[in-house]
Amino acid sequence: MRHRVKGRKLGRTATHRAATKNALVKALFLHKKIKTTVAKAKETRVFAEKLITKAKTDSVANRRYVARFINDRDVVKELFEEIVPTIGDRPGGYTRVIKLGFRAGDAAETAIIELVDYNDVGSEPKAAKTETAEVEEVEVEDVKTETTAAVEEAEVVEEVTEEKEEPKAETPEATEEPKDDTEEDKKEETK
Repeated sequence: MRHRVKGRKLGRTATHRAATKNALVKALFLHKKIKTTVAKAKETRVFAEKLITKAKTDSVANRRYVARFINDRDVVKELFEEIVPTIGDRPGGYTRVIKLGFRAGDAAETAIIELVDYNDVGSEPKAAKTETAEVEEVEVEDVKTETTAAVEEAEVVEEVTEEKEEPKAETPEATEEPKDDTEEDKKEETK
């Protein structure tokens, strides 16, 4: 029984698990949004929110504490100077986990974890997708009308060529079938 057992093992040793969480939190603070599995996202959420809460008080000790887990000075600086002023007035709940579905390769349940006030990064492509879908529908209709016009022209051309070929069929030269180039090519290749 797992009663009162905190955390997820993620199929890793303790040091590998710690390194994974550190890397995920660093990527989250750097990119504001990352895609991962649901279990990793939920573990990252717990760890990231503790670091953000610690970063709300800007002191040397807190910077050193956060720097123990995030080994990139630029990311630590960004956390204290950009992220905390943006979302620091909240009493917690700095991140959001959105489930996406199952991954094609191994059927793992995937999710996006993002910082709450930075979610506008993902909303712009959605609007662009709807616009492109409308444009594609219009283009498809135009292509359909063009292809139907081309087919009608092709039918007219075929009728005209059939009428012209009938007089040629009476001559003895026209009755002979042309030789296949493929047979001659095969003979040359075998030589």
